[in-house]
Amino acid sequence: MKTDQDYMQLALQLAATAKGNTTPNPVVGAVLVKNGVIVGTGLHRKAGEPHAEVHAFNMAGEHANGATLYVTLEPCSHYGKTPPCAKLVIESKVSRVVVATTDPNPSVAGRGIRMIEDAGIEVEVGILEKEARKLNERFIHNMLASRPFVISKFAMTADGKIATHTGHSKWITGEEARHQVHELRDEVDAILVGVGTVLADNPSLTTRLPEREGKNPIRIILDSNLRIPLNSTVLQTEEAKTIIVTSSEVDASKMEAVEEKGATVLAVSKNEHGLNLDEMLSRLYEMGITDILVEGGGEINASFLRAGLINKFFIYIAPKIIGGKNSKTPFTGVDVDTMDDALQLEFDDVEKVGEDLCIVAYPKQGEIK
Repeated sequence: MKTDQDYMQLALQLAATAKGNTTPNPVVGAVLVKNGVIVGTGLHRKAGEPHAEVHAFNMAGEHANGATLYVTLEPCSHYGKTPPCAKLVIESKVSRVVVATTDPNPSVAGRGIRMIEDAGIEVEVGILEKEARKLNERFIHNMLASRPFVISKFAMTADGKIATHTGHSKWITGEEARHQVHELRDEVDAILVGVGTVLADNPSLTTRLPEREGKNPIRIILDSNLRIPLNSTVLQTEEAKTIIVTSSEVDASKMEAVEEKGATVLAVSKNEHGLNLDEMLSRLYEMGITDILVEGGGEINASFLRAGLINKFFIYIAPKIIGGKNSKTPFTGVDVDTMDDALQLEFDDVEKVGEDLCIVAYPKQGEIK
């Protein structure tokens, strides 16, 4: 006999299929079960479209009466682009509702559950809560911090190098790992690099997936002095939007020249370490960007690390050793004096991807609460 955990796991799997498509909304899955039989399933596919519960109830029809609803996130209690799902749950006459986790928005959390309970329907909260919160870690961070969720991705050799002393880095990892990175790009709103990467490699920073057409994230280039060449590939904006983040002290004529290429120039203040990344993230969030994949190099990585702005790490390790004291490392910046000054990570997952390893990690002091 299947358990609450089994049905909730199915709801989570349904929700996960929409990752990258629901921004700024969370991913949500729903399953309706009556007398041990699944009578309805649904997921939130895209912002502005019906929520997961709506699809599940539409599928179940009259069979929803007396059923148990499993949903990965608390049903909404407010009118937005769609009516409140809590009201729909009550009208459906289900006998029980199982919720993985509450709404992370402090001004909303618990209201949907209270509405359903006040209608006399049994509600249980917390089944596979940890898994549900991890699935929506981006949305939870957005609600609590009002800025994008920042993911640091880098590939290095077994001795911790991202390039030779000449800057040569193609390719550290194998084809399978590079393919996985493009799947990551497909899920995020934006990808960020420094102008040094543009000057060295002239990348396109688009998503290339052989089996399907991927989503091209917005390209963000950090360029404090606006050194980007006007013929750079990232300034060809037909495939993807580009935002150049620069200093508010830069000459206005330089900004105009870049904007004439179709890119957006975001001018922010500077602090003792360079561009004000806190200001930048707040402004980007106001522009609708909810998560960012930071792809380095070393100075950019160090800037985000020093500011405590990295929420998650994807670390790819190749079975290669470069050696040499002048080879490039993933994080440069200011040296620390003792191991006590190191950022403590918590390894969440380790996976072999082709011949390489992928480690997913979180900062210990930055765990999702």
